[in-house]
Amino acid sequence: MGIINRNTCPVCDAAAISKQFSAEDYTVSHQQFEIWQCAGCSLQFTQGAPDALSVGDYYQSDNYISHTDTAEGFINKLYHFVRKTTLQKKLHLVQQTTGVQKGSLLDIGAGTGAFAHTMQQAGWLVTGLEPDAATRQRAENLYGLHLQQTDTLFQLPATGFDAITLWHVLEHVHELHAYIEQIKLLLNHKGRALVAVPNYTSYDAQAYQKYWAAYDVPRHLYHFSPNAIRNLLQQHGLQLLAIKPMWFDSFYIAMLSEQYKNGKNNLVKAVWNGMLSNIKALFNKERCSSVIYVIGR
Repeated sequence: MGIINRNTCPVCDAAAISKQFSAEDYTVSHQQFEIWQCAGCSLQFTQGAPDALSVGDYYQSDNYISHTDTAEGFINKLYHFVRKTTLQKKLHLVQQTTGVQKGSLLDIGAGTGAFAHTMQQAGWLVTGLEPDAATRQRAENLYGLHLQQTDTLFQLPATGFDAITLWHVLEHVHELHAYIEQIKLLLNHKGRALVAVPNYTSYDAQAYQKYWAAYDVPRHLYHFSPNAIRNLLQQHGLQLLAIKPMWFDSFYIAMLSEQYKNGKNNLVKAVWNGMLSNIKALFNKERCSSVIYVIGR
């Protein structure tokens, strides 16, 4: 298996990087992976992560919800219940930030296609990309969507999209800078990219530390802070226009984190930690458990 050992930061290329702690892959392998941090841009990243040719094995789990759409278990049932609301919120956010009611959308990492389907139903022309063949088939079975392989990203026409969305995808991407540069190329002049990622500077991340479910090693290659995102965008001449909170994520992540930390569900404590995280983020959205970065050219 090919692994990636870095001598410099994958965002800013600084050499001032150091190990912070190790975290377990609770979903598939139960291996330990090191989390390192850059003293320059503050990015954290997974050291010793599998390379692009090897990482597929770490997604092979019936519990990996973005690939299987599973509703087994309380947490996944809750996820599906909340998703009905969040899909509509995402639709309205795309319309609000682009100023377009019906336009062209590129959804990168479309999973089983729930968001792409929502946008299509609202009249948008949707191109969806998904790397996993079995997941693409599920999207076709569920919604009649014909998702394309992720490599298609680099074959799409320039300035072809009003909106590009990556819902918890950028942290998985091996070719980080190539993706950001291509997103810049594909947005039209007034287009917007919406990038949602976990935020390790949130209260719930600090509370759970190595048990924080959003580290999700080794599938998550990078663990972003707002400062790291700003640094990344600045290098590619993109503008950070707004930061939007994802309030539900703190509860979902806290529930999983309780399982990882204690080996069992503790709904009361998870809800309490999720609520505390949101309260602390009320006056500073950059402390929210997950955030959406609204990006323009």
